[in-house]
Amino acid sequence: MTYQELIQIPMIKTMLPGPIASRIIAQDEEYTSPSYTRFYPLVVRRGKGAIIEDVDGNLFLDFTSGIAVCSTGHCHPRIVDAIKKQSELLLHMSGTDFYYAPQADLAKKLALLAPGTSPKKVFFANSGTESVEAAFKLARYHTKRKQIISFFGGFHGRTMGSLSLTASKTIQRKGFDPLIPGVSHAPFGNCYRCPVNKTFGTCGIACVESIEKQLFRHTVSPDEVAAFIVEPIQGEGGYVVPPFEFHRDLKALAEKHGILYIADEVQSGMGRTGKMFAIDHYGIEPDIICLAKGIASGLPLGAMIAKAEIMDWPKGSHASTFGGNPVACVAALETIALLEEGLMDNAQHVGEFLFELLLALKDKHALIGDVRGKGLMLAIDLVKNRESKEPAGVERDAIVQACFKKGLLLLGCGLSGIRFCPPLIIKDHEAATAVRILDEVLSELKG
Repeated sequence: MTYQELIQIPMIKTMLPGPIASRIIAQDEEYTSPSYTRFYPLVVRRGKGAIIEDVDGNLFLDFTSGIAVCSTGHCHPRIVDAIKKQSELLLHMSGTDFYYAPQADLAKKLALLAPGTSPKKVFFANSGTESVEAAFKLARYHTKRKQIISFFGGFHGRTMGSLSLTASKTIQRKGFDPLIPGVSHAPFGNCYRCPVNKTFGTCGIACVESIEKQLFRHTVSPDEVAAFIVEPIQGEGGYVVPPFEFHRDLKALAEKHGILYIADEVQSGMGRTGKMFAIDHYGIEPDIICLAKGIASGLPLGAMIAKAEIMDWPKGSHASTFGGNPVACVAALETIALLEEGLMDNAQHVGEFLFELLLALKDKHALIGDVRGKGLMLAIDLVKNRESKEPAGVERDAIVQACFKKGLLLLGCGLSGIRFCPPLIIKDHEAATAVRILDEVLSELKG
């Protein structure tokens, strides 16, 4: 990419998709599973920082970072260098059966980073859903209880155990019954669209109270519940930020009944919200934390961090051939170093700047009903009417498509949200460019 191209990002040179992209898409559709959720015809050739180049030479401003995965930007030189050096030494030896320093070093780093003062231990996996599966199994094993409670709107993965916990969209569960038994769902602390029709400030956090007053009275005995699993900030479900009191009261309820508190930080963790973990905003020490996505800047890695006293399962009870792969581990260690050296602070700074720009956009466009989030985990919620808050899902999809055609990569979330989860290297001027393009699209839609 030339300097002239870099200062003109985004730069669309062809019809979308272009001729090369069209050929690749045709081949992909012939041979690849139709279950994938490609929303627009982007065929990526390479990425650098917050820029994506497609196979036809079009340049896009990426505000998806590979679904919140490439936290240090695409192909950060320090990440690439760490991968190269490790790949010349050892690609794989399976941390399940052997020892090597990158896995041990990363385990120590994550255990010390995790919230709270309790000693921690780490289990490594390949993805977020595997991290959740491990947490699910460990919670049942440690407590000797069978039930687990998740939350409506939550997304925890697509394998059978994590899918049983997921309650984001029916399409994700449809046709896969029977799922894992012993899972119940409760209302999440969504104050924009309160699931129990209350008003924050006068509700007494009724969504948490309903667990004890309804669930525990009528369907599930609390002494049979192994864990609550909850996203500190819901991701796929709409980037919903619950009030401080939601997690405070949920943790208190867990402690009252000896229930483990599992924080699913797969999307919200690793500096994205301006803190290493989103649960840090709530001052809570979870019993178990699930990580993946942004942990290794694009390499497949998941981790489950648990209090040492909880991780009491014996040798052979759970393992992973590729989890804790040495190349992924060094990428994660370098990712954490970059986060601590400034990218986490940048997420906080640029996130505040972007949030203010989106609030100004809300004042201009009635289609935007809500702006929410923390750090660089932000979203706008589109509504047909601000009073009724009826979701504008069709309009949302049209806006995301139109932004793509102008060179801005965005993704939806929830019923009618648009998420902003760019790489944490993003600068103010890039945030301003993204909002300018979105403003153009909204104005054209209104016109």
